Amino acid sequence: MSFLEVRDLVVAYGAIQAVRGVTFSVEEGQVVSLIGSNGAGKTTTLRTVSGLLRPVSGEIVLNGTPIHALPAHKILGMGVAHSPEGRRLFARMTVEENLRLGAYTRDDEDGILSDMDRIFDMFPVLGERRRNKAGLFSGGEQQMLAIGRALMSRPKLLMLDEPSMGLSPIMTQKIFATVKELQSEGTTVLLVEQNALSALALSDHAYVIDLGRTTLSGTGRELLADPRVQEAYLGEGVAS
Repeated sequence: MSFLEVRDLVVAYGAIQAVRGVTFSVEEGQVVSLIGSNGAGKTTTLRTVSGLLRPVSGEIVLNGTPIHALPAHKILGMGVAHSPEGRRLFARMTVEENLRLGAYTRDDEDGILSDMDRIFDMFPVLGERRRNKAGLFSGGEQQMLAIGRALMSRPKLLMLDEPSMGLSPIMTQKIFATVKELQSEGTTVLLVEQNALSALALSDHAYVIDLGRTTLSGTGRELLADPRVQEAYLGEGVAS
């Protein structure tokens, strides 16, 4: 059994089905990407895995335990952290205060301080401006803080929703290098990313979601070479 299994997931907003049967799995220690066009159901899928939405049907199983009926705080306590699309930081709170909110399920003060120092080592600008309000930061700096906040819960599975959105190419490279570093340290990563080329290059495995359904899957390398993926998501000039 895989570390995370999503089986025939159906999610609706009222009468509108946003996800119509998504199925995928994530092995422990992998980086797995979900790619697809806007409105395909990728963000809805992540929100459902993290417990923010309740599925109409289907199963989500984490390490052998069904979690699709659990509330979000219980899923977080089981080791699933979600860095949402658009960062969703508390703009009037400082860097330190935002990071502490990521650790709200914990009561080990020494461990919290140690993890905060680790994040400041990973993203030095956050350490330099630890008492500044998050709303004063650039988009790239806010994305670093959003990832740092998610890491403060010590997740076994880190879900990142559009981490490169609105960022410069240099900052995008920094974020993806951080994802690879986290994987090397043992964190499993589920990535939703509009930049399909970078996501697939980074991923051990990937799935294409189209109109709320899983339509293709393979290793990142296989999907990079797939003419259907090249035409739909990678643009011209990608060698097959």
